Amino acid sequence: MKLPMIIQGGMGAGVSDWRLAQAVASRGHLGVVSGTAINSIMIRRLQDGDLQGDMRRALAKFPDAEIVQTILDQYFIEGGRKADQPYKLGAMANLVPSLNYQRVTAVGAFVEVFLAKEGHNNPVGINLLEKLQLSNMPALYGGMLAGVDYVLMGAGIPREIPGVLDLFAQQKAASIRVSAVGSSDDTVLYSSFDPHIVFPDLKKDTLKRPKFLAIVSSPTLATHLIKRSTGRVDGFVVEGPLAGGHNAPPRGPMKLSETGEPIYGVKDSPDLALFKALGLPFWMAGAWGTAEKIREAIAAGAAGVQVGTAFAFCEESGLSSKIKKAAIEKWVLNPSDTTEKVFTDPRASPTDFPFKVAPMAGTMSDESLYLERKRICDLGYLRTLAVGPSGKIVHRCPSEPVDDYLKKGGKLEDTVGRKCLCNSLMANIDEAQVKRDGSIELPLVTAGDELIELRRYMGKGKTTYKASDVLDTLLDSRVVNKNLPELSPPA
Repeated sequence: MKLPMIIQGGMGAGVSDWRLAQAVASRGHLGVVSGTAINSIMIRRLQDGDLQGDMRRALAKFPDAEIVQTILDQYFIEGGRKADQPYKLGAMANLVPSLNYQRVTAVGAFVEVFLAKEGHNNPVGINLLEKLQLSNMPALYGGMLAGVDYVLMGAGIPREIPGVLDLFAQQKAASIRVSAVGSSDDTVLYSSFDPHIVFPDLKKDTLKRPKFLAIVSSPTLATHLIKRSTGRVDGFVVEGPLAGGHNAPPRGPMKLSETGEPIYGVKDSPDLALFKALGLPFWMAGAWGTAEKIREAIAAGAAGVQVGTAFAFCEESGLSSKIKKAAIEKWVLNPSDTTEKVFTDPRASPTDFPFKVAPMAGTMSDESLYLERKRICDLGYLRTLAVGPSGKIVHRCPSEPVDDYLKKGGKLEDTVGRKCLCNSLMANIDEAQVKRDGSIELPLVTAGDELIELRRYMGKGKTTYKASDVLDTLLDSRVVNKNLPELSPPA
């Protein structure tokens, strides 16, 4: 398998959808779908009527028609729901998840990967966040059922995921250790997935084991993963602090600038020579989206680059067309009208990872709108486990209602400034929930620092661009014709 020169970033939830991944992969580069909240995304598409029939076309290929029919009976609405009708919610992830949750999540990942791979024979990847420990297992299995070629994972230390891929390839059950705040050293919790229990009627033929790329920020973490992972690590995406979405915290104590952003120093700049010395393929990410930067990365030993923001705002991405238009008008077409820039918010994400936020009117970046929102936790992807006051394990999130969080043993200071990313990211892709009072959940737009550089992908007089425009701009003959090594396991 030839290494991809360009990896299209896996942006959740639903921004890196199957259409975007398909557009990139059909050109011979690595298209990546996001596996974050994939169950909710699928069932909301069904409730919106699946007007083009894409969901049902993919569902018809899933190897258990009875389970598919159950999902359709639960969620599909012919012609789509009314605009003021709330979405029906799926089950939440739990330490011991329901069969329904596991099935819908696995089927959702299957659908997304199947559609991304349709119409070409090139590799497709799926991106997941290690922080979402309670929802990753069924998404991984569902992606593998559809023949996913790469798994990319960051936002944590995904040491156990390579071993999970090995087991799933053999149709065996797998478990990962799950951390719980306040637990003692002798308390060991696991999240498990057993294909024979979740899908008892499926033929258990062996599955292709996808390549595993860990998203890291330092060679120290990369070295740890090579030595301590439960299975083979095939390479790394080296992500710097200019990338969109979640960023790794600065090394050392967290210090904030005058504007309230984390201060990154020399230690946070990846040393390419150290990554090259590891002997595995790696790709640079975070403001590496130019032909010149690609040549620089390859000259330093990288296989290529990962690009996110440029693809996030192209026509094929799942990001709302209204958000794309507003962002391009604000930062690209009329850049002199604003001095606002993408803000690295140390508090927005309940994960404790800094989160890049593009300040836009009518979104949760507006402090007044954030304060007006009544807190609710009805999706729960970013809930973590903790030992509650009674000694029992609880699921909690610092973005949930404050009283609920405190009752579960959380600290008040942890709730300050926390945004509900689960609902906001669904709103980013035009799947915003209608709340009981009739109001609609608002978006929270994330982007990398290269948001202001989107003009380079647009032709003269154009106000939009396609994924192919990004690829054409990034690649020239000196780069396109460069021979790349085969992907090989570590020695």
